[in-house]
Amino acid sequence: MINALPDLPPGLLGFELGPGSLHAEDYRDVLLPALERAAGEGDGIRLVLVVPEFDGMSGGALWQDLKLGVEHLRAWKRLALVTDIGWMSHLTGMFGWMVPGETRVFPLAERAAAVGWAAAS
Repeated sequence: MINALPDLPPGLLGFELGPGSLHAEDYRDVLLPALERAAGEGDGIRLVLVVPEFDGMSGGALWQDLKLGVEHLRAWKRLALVTDIGWMSHLTGMFGWMVPGETRVFPLAERAAAVGWAAAS
């Protein structure tokens, strides 16, 4: 389950993963429309993704995740991953260079700092 974060600065998207595993519908119904709007506005995609826990994802969700990055490759500006999940932080550190734009990991306690960083130009 994915929920939109409220009260973010203009031009910044934010989502929090809820309990349960991710499915293709989460991407198609929640993430994709918001990202397409942001990409279409021409200022690029700035995203804060809060992951307090992770219960896995379906094969369809994985496919949607891969497509999402590729379809909007040039639009990505900043991605702030907010999590205390060690393996997720580690993998982002190792493979963040493959993600277009800038990527940075923040602990859950620094969520406000992640929002500030992602919103900055």
